[in-house]
Amino acid sequence: MYSVSEVVARVLAPRIDTYFGIMGNGNAWFIDALEQLGHEMIPVRHEVATVASADAFHRVTNKIAVATTTYGPGFTNTITALVESAKARVPLVLVTGSAPQNSPRPWDIDQAGLAASFGVHTFTATPADAAQQTFAALAHASAHRTPVVLEIPYDLGAQECIDKRLQTLLDTSVPMPQPEVIVPGAEEIGSIASLLVDAQRPLLLAGRGAKSAAADVIRLADFLEADVATSAPAKGLFSGTGKFRDLGICGGFASKAAAAEIGQADVVLVIGAGLNPFTLAFGQAFHPAATVIQIDVTEQATCARVDHFLRGSAHATVPALLSALQAKDFLAPARPSPCSEVKDHEKGDALAPDGRLDPRRLMHAINDIIPSQRLVVTDGGHFIGWANTHLDVPAVDNTVLLGTTTQSIGLGFSSAVGVAAAAGEEKMTVLVTGDGGGLMALADAESFVRQAHRGVIVVVNDAAYGAEIHQYATKGVSAAPMLIPEVNFARLLSALGARATVIHALEDLADFRAWVDSQETGTYVLDCRVSREIIAPFMQELMAR
Repeated sequence: MYSVSEVVARVLAPRIDTYFGIMGNGNAWFIDALEQLGHEMIPVRHEVATVASADAFHRVTNKIAVATTTYGPGFTNTITALVESAKARVPLVLVTGSAPQNSPRPWDIDQAGLAASFGVHTFTATPADAAQQTFAALAHASAHRTPVVLEIPYDLGAQECIDKRLQTLLDTSVPMPQPEVIVPGAEEIGSIASLLVDAQRPLLLAGRGAKSAAADVIRLADFLEADVATSAPAKGLFSGTGKFRDLGICGGFASKAAAAEIGQADVVLVIGAGLNPFTLAFGQAFHPAATVIQIDVTEQATCARVDHFLRGSAHATVPALLSALQAKDFLAPARPSPCSEVKDHEKGDALAPDGRLDPRRLMHAINDIIPSQRLVVTDGGHFIGWANTHLDVPAVDNTVLLGTTTQSIGLGFSSAVGVAAAAGEEKMTVLVTGDGGGLMALADAESFVRQAHRGVIVVVNDAAYGAEIHQYATKGVSAAPMLIPEVNFARLLSALGARATVIHALEDLADFRAWVDSQETGTYVLDCRVSREIIAPFMQELMAR
């Protein structure tokens, strides 16, 4: 017979192929069982990275990954990433130890209660139901697009499992529940179609939730001859050509010209985008009189700006909407001619007035050097205004931003491990981090250097917490707590096995270009000394509120 920990591993192993974790007292038997079954865990160095890596891995691959930690501080250290996953509706399973069932210790806490406080459900594996609870946890994560916690009480992990459904659930032919396919009624579809028919300047805004319906979304845009835009993670969805005009990313990461055009839309159809503050440009993205329609699987509209909400799965709703439009007497009004330059961003100068790098020109130069087959992962902070506007990606979910949902920093290295695992040998993983978030997450710099087949770390090093400088120092708040001693990340990360260069001028990128062209494996660090004087447009919008 199998122990509780081994049963958990045996139910997961045929269904999950990627695990991120740190071994501790509460999960040692579970990790050992995985190893015995031939599933090596990808080790990380801080518990927050177990969840952040699993989250990022899913965003790129659409596969559920497992994170695992011990109990107590091992669990509480995951919370920032777990909250981010919950609010971003990312399915994953966190297998963790927990307090003994019958004799809690002074250091134990109510882990299930803590998880429940931000909407994450906990399943508990016991000798009587370990297989059932494991399958239920995985099924819940998959069906409801949410992280779950699967806990193994410390006094039960090595006990023999007597779950009567064990053999049934070890059978991989038992189907996993899938997310519900939600199809709106014909009347609801018809009313939305009428709004689009009457639109003079329709805009289709696609988010990550539109990925499953990408081909139909493009057909819809073609039929309407509409303007199109995406949220930042969905960048690349409209990479082809058509009768639509691609305005790039909507919101704070839009170019000035594209933002002006987005602001002219009279009807905005939002498909699978949550409309967070970045996408809305902090409330300034759409014309006040624009009618905003949202299609999503959530129970209700995700923000107050939505005028009409249509609950539905994108891959089922968009084709039905297109059919309804095709049945109407519709002739697209004259639109502005397609023009790729409208989404181009100001490139800046080689150096800012203070003699340090202009981050705009820097990112533009890096974009020209790195291969087109790339995955870009960014930490949070002021610098995301440069990474997301100047680094191109080939497809949806090739830009990964953990932290924007909760507006946190310090998840860059943590999430980059998962992106590197997803990239394999086919794509280069490019991590862009600030110096503040980079120092916060430094524990897993080694994890990324170890995991990446070909990786690049771009440190946007302005020796400060840039977002705070721009928001508060400009209002008279003392800047001293916002400053960071200028850390030599090149020297620091080269000690972990990376090749590294301090970049003071664009000419300093020559060695990096040679490394990229050589096809050499490993990780290259660009410690970029950038100016604080150049303020990203999204930050200007935030400051103007």
